[in-house]
Amino acid sequence: MGDGVRSLVLLLGFALTAPAGSYYLTVAGLGGTPEYETQFAKWAADLDHELRANGPDATVVTLSGKSATRQAIQEALARIAEQVKPDDAFALMLIGHGTFDGTDYKFNIPGPDITAAELAALLNRIPARRQLVVNMTSCSGASLAGLAKKDRIVITATKSGNEKNATLFARYWIDALRDPAADTDKNGTVSALEAFQYAQHKTAAYFESEKLLATEHAQMSDSGKSNAVREPKPENGQGLLAAAFPILRPQIADSKLVAPEKQKLVARKEDLEAKIDRLKYQKAAMPADEYKQQLTALLLELAQTQAEIDR
Repeated sequence: MGDGVRSLVLLLGFALTAPAGSYYLTVAGLGGTPEYETQFAKWAADLDHELRANGPDATVVTLSGKSATRQAIQEALARIAEQVKPDDAFALMLIGHGTFDGTDYKFNIPGPDITAAELAALLNRIPARRQLVVNMTSCSGASLAGLAKKDRIVITATKSGNEKNATLFARYWIDALRDPAADTDKNGTVSALEAFQYAQHKTAAYFESEKLLATEHAQMSDSGKSNAVREPKPENGQGLLAAAFPILRPQIADSKLVAPEKQKLVARKEDLEAKIDRLKYQKAAMPADEYKQQLTALLLELAQTQAEIDR
């Protein structure tokens, strides 16, 4: 392998596949007190700012304070359902307080609250095959059963509906989009898995440093089932979808501007990147030689494909 190709392999080897378009809806609910109202609004604004760094292919919608009503959420999700295509990616992020009465999880918003089941019904109308829900509210663990679905990643700030204290997870989820340390594979992209692991670690570290009993335990499921885990890995079958879902990624040239004869090459490149991501996640369960052999072959093919695109 020549030096040029080898360099290209190193640069491209850990790239995440990018969806055709990305849609983000952030909702910050009621604070209940001036302190929380200010905090939730700031978190929503900060998250909006970070998500817009994804560039023109990203559609970012934020509802906060008095504008975050049940009707506004329904209308925003309905508009997104009309715009989104199957190959696009969609993420819903909830900031604020939640409640659980033993039966239903509810997200606290101005006017009538909205339940996990109602949110799920709205999300099910969105045709994007890749979906992410990050519920960063208190009691959010109780929303998992209603939101879990095939091809949908669900992250909750708490492990159950019994963790009722206001959460800190949102603060560290936003920090994951700012701190280069969150990008553990150093590919310039922060995946949902990387953001989850970063925010979970930082949240736990906060309680330890303050010598406080932890009142929130974040969890994640991307298996389509409600058996969420705190440490996603191949052995428990969790984390594969999240590893391939970019939250923050470098701006990518509009595929419409790519010459028709090269669009097939671009599609092949994205497919190879997705295979590399899956292989990386399966590394721990594979013999080292087999992993190295498969990775080398994929990286070489990826470098050759990129070289053809660049001609």
